[in-house]
Amino acid sequence: MPKMKTNKSASKRLKRTKTGKFKRFNAFARHKATHKNAKRKRRLRTAVLVAAVDEQRVSRMLPNG
Repeated sequence: MPKMKTNKSASKRLKRTKTGKFKRFNAFARHKATHKNAKRKRRLRTAVLVAAVDEQRVSRMLPNG
């Protein structure tokens, strides 16, 4: 059976936590920031966990963690 390959685009965007869940960063934080208020920009900086419905899909893209 061939090796399972890591999806490289997913590996650059997602990290696995110690408990095995996946961490991702928020979208809409990169440009056109002048019309976003400070609270919104602060929230967009923090990482969040991947939704439970997407866990299986993400783990298939990143088989080796």
